[in-house]
Formats: sequence, structure tokens, C-alpha cells
Amino acid sequence: MFTGIVEEVGEIVDVTPLADSARLRIRGPLVVSDARPGDSIAVNGVCLTVVDPEPDSFAVDVMGETLRRSSLADAASGTPVNLERALAAGARLGGHIVQGHVDGTATVAAIEPSEHWTAVRFTTPRTTEGGVGIARYVVEKGSIAVDGVSLTVTEVDDDGFSVGLIPTTLAETTLGSRAVGETVNLEVDVVAKYVERLLGASAATGSGTGVNQESGASGA
Repeated sequence: MFTGIVEEVGEIVDVTPLADSARLRIRGPLVVSDARPGDSIAVNGVCLTVVDPEPDSFAVDVMGETLRRSSLADAASGTPVNLERALAAGARLGGHIVQGHVDGTATVAAIEPSEHWTAVRFTTPRTTEGGVGIARYVVEKGSIAVDGVSLTVTEVDDDGFSVGLIPTTLAETTLGSRAVGETVNLEVDVVAKYVERLLGASAATGSGTGVNQESGASGA
């Protein structure tokens, strides 16, 4: 589990395409400083498993499903990436609960700088690979992870949403260098997906408390 508070901006230094996956080597001296094989590190919001750690870099294997659903499909040497180690027990939860399970991608539609902050608008596809639109899970003043950065939604409609970025976020994450037309990874608040699932099960089996109703539906 992660919090969406980026620890450092790393860099992809090597990409090895495989038959149905890819291996990436990523430079990130801070996040790899105490990493062991099997540890989790979020790379642009994607939870990946560390293999072959070195003093200033680590390798990860990215399976086909992840390549289909995230911007890592376009990974190239020299690409900057947001990095965050998994949340340690007892640590402060500074952002929100982020699983590192990317739901899909969005496109930067507009960037509007102001004196003290920048408004960024993203457009989302009406349907994802699974046939469900991402926008339905996004609510005004709710939380969303964009390239692994925990952000608060300022506006939302059927086509996308907007966020406000403070100078610290612009300076210390890759979002400060994003341009209109670029692709970002999205992970919606996991609570929204569970609520939808439980409400759907309740509607399918009749009104009830949900837990037993879900069990009954599964056994039917």
C-alpha cells in the first residue's frame, strides 16, 4: 500500500522488451537505498516488485496486463518517473490509500498556470478495457492518484476532471513537466469501487445488509 506522496523523481535507464512483458531498470537512489528483492515500489503509480537491486537502481518486471492499462507501455530510456516505497507500519498516511493498481489512463487536456498554483484538466475515456468508465468513480473534493501523486479533485464531469497543483507538487513530481496531450496513469479511490460492488450485489439479491447478500449471490 502507498500514500501518493512521491519520495523522489527517478529515471528509466533501460527497457528490455520481452514476449508479453518488459523489464525496466530504474534509477532511484533514495527508494532503492533500503530495498530488497521482493519489495514493492510504485513507479508512476504502478506497484512493481523489486528485482536485482543495485546501489542506485533497481529492475522490475512489467507484465502484459500492466502494459495494456498504464503508460508504462511507452516507457523509454530517459523517461522521468515518480517513485514511492510501500507504506511502513506506523508511518503517517499523508495522502490517501493508494494500492498501486492503475485503473487506466487519462490525457492532459489543459494546463492553466496562476500566480501560486496551476490548474490541470484531464480527459478520461468513457469506457475502459473492462467496459466501465473511470469518470464514474471520480467525485469533486475526492481523492485520486495521477501518476502516483495523491491529488484532490476540484471539478468533475462526464469527460474528465480537474486538479490544482501547488508549487511543491510541480517541483517535486513529474506533473510539473507534463504537457497537453500526454498520458498519465489513474487510480481512483478504492472505496468507490467496493461501494459500487456491494450496492450492485444488494440490488441483485434484494435489500439487505450486504455481507450475507453477497455470499448468497456468489453461491447461486
